[in-house]
Amino acid sequence: MAKTVGIGIQNFDKIIENQYFYIDKTSFIKEWWESGDDVTLITRPRRFGKTLNMSMVEEFFSIDYAKRGDLFQGLSIWEEEKFRKMQGTYPVISLSFARIKETNYDDTRERILQIIRNLYIKFSFLKDSDVLEKADKAYFDRILGDKVSNPDLTAAIYQLSGYLYRYYGKKVIILLDEYDTPMQEAYVDGFWDELVGFTRSMFNSTFKTNPWLERAIMTGITRVSKESIFSDLNNLKVVTTTSEEYAESFGFTEKEVFDALDEYGLSEKKQEVKLWYDGFIFGKHKDIYNPWSILNYLDTGKLATYWANTSSNSLANKLLQEGNRRIKEKFEILLRGESIHSPIDEQIAFNQLNGSERSIWSLFLASGYLKVLFYESYLDIPTGTQPQYELALTNFEVRLMFQNMISNWFSDAQTDYNDFVQALLIGDLKAMNAYMNRVALNTFSYFDTGKRPSGEEPERFYHGFVLGLIVDLQNRYVITSNRESGFGRYDVMLEPRNSQKDDAILLEFKIYDPDSEKTMKDTVQEALAQIERKQYAAQLINRGISKDHIRSYGFAFQGKHVLIG
Repeated sequence: MAKTVGIGIQNFDKIIENQYFYIDKTSFIKEWWESGDDVTLITRPRRFGKTLNMSMVEEFFSIDYAKRGDLFQGLSIWEEEKFRKMQGTYPVISLSFARIKETNYDDTRERILQIIRNLYIKFSFLKDSDVLEKADKAYFDRILGDKVSNPDLTAAIYQLSGYLYRYYGKKVIILLDEYDTPMQEAYVDGFWDELVGFTRSMFNSTFKTNPWLERAIMTGITRVSKESIFSDLNNLKVVTTTSEEYAESFGFTEKEVFDALDEYGLSEKKQEVKLWYDGFIFGKHKDIYNPWSILNYLDTGKLATYWANTSSNSLANKLLQEGNRRIKEKFEILLRGESIHSPIDEQIAFNQLNGSERSIWSLFLASGYLKVLFYESYLDIPTGTQPQYELALTNFEVRLMFQNMISNWFSDAQTDYNDFVQALLIGDLKAMNAYMNRVALNTFSYFDTGKRPSGEEPERFYHGFVLGLIVDLQNRYVITSNRESGFGRYDVMLEPRNSQKDDAILLEFKIYDPDSEKTMKDTVQEALAQIERKQYAAQLINRGISKDHIRSYGFAFQGKHVLIG
């Protein structure tokens, strides 16, 4: 009989004691320990077993779990006597920043303080022991007091390490889960600079200048740039999604997934599951599946967007929605199931995300939204150039997530947006103008980066609008933008999948220029003239679509006002 699937359980002991479904990942303990690295940063997408593995490591090494070898009996780590002797023999400091999702610096600092205080409460027996001096006890009281200074707070884990070393006579293991969650929130909500200085000081004292540290693991989604918070950590071993280390320790391999499907009587569903949830690549290891979706599928037997909807995608949404024309055009390609090419920088510089294609695609790759199909070797490219990565959306689940995200951009004007699409399909120009102006009025500001004056706001809006068309009309049209046809590059082409049923449509967008055009009507006429002058319809005609079934529209923008002709 198949074991019960426990959903959302992140405590290793709870899974083992209740005999819930579990795929053995304890070989990670051996691989990590034998690496000999002082401080290991492991980045993986969310819901990939990072927290469960950290719980597993804590319960294997922590003195709090001494004589709990029963938790590991029958698992791979228990096969070697060397590691059996190590179980429950180290003081361990374990903390998580996963729930720090505040919208300002003061509240974020307060949440970190609460986490530190909870650690000091847990180890309050130290204060009553004879290993702490008077000054140490005073420091203990300050951490638990009403007001805690930044110097005291950023040194708190360092100090606690020393107290535990004195008490147990053994250096500590430090585990910090989801270290970058507050960093991402700080970027989205605009207090990045404040948090960076605080975090850099805390990490330096905890992981660099800590003589009582045996080893440490940090996990997160991104590798925040060294210059931001890791500038003093030259003892940091970084393992990203392109690294070979621990490739099969986070996520499920295809063999593990298919064996589980067999166990739960779902053998005939393997190819459907593969389409939806396969696609993650760690190092050279392909066919890695996200555990969250697989567990939920085993539990329900229903295909759905489990992983994609587990938490906020606010950062990805912000970057895509406010992205410039090139970013949106490349994302159009991804939505069509094709691939793009870009250099990748695995050190995410959050202060460079605005408008930096490489940084955005790097973040999407680290977050699990993209996968690497191919990459150039430095040996194969000219000196001084960056290797190009071929990137695609990871799988069907991720594609559905982005489609829903883009549809939500127009949720405040959903009825008007739907009516505009219907008016476009039947060629009702009057209705198109009415509905498009309502859509622009209600959604225009969502595409604004807030950094005025940039002059790009209308362009950001209408390229976001094109992404919306791709999502809504993908079954009837192949929609492309900024492609060559005739003697130039058209803005948007809607090529019908069934030319007997639907007309082809060409859209040209222009921003009203009062220096060269008297009215917006002149802007519309210039857009239409450009379509004719540069023969944008040539590609459609070459594919057998007659001119009578090709409609052209010029869009003129002046702020939030739109005129279509």
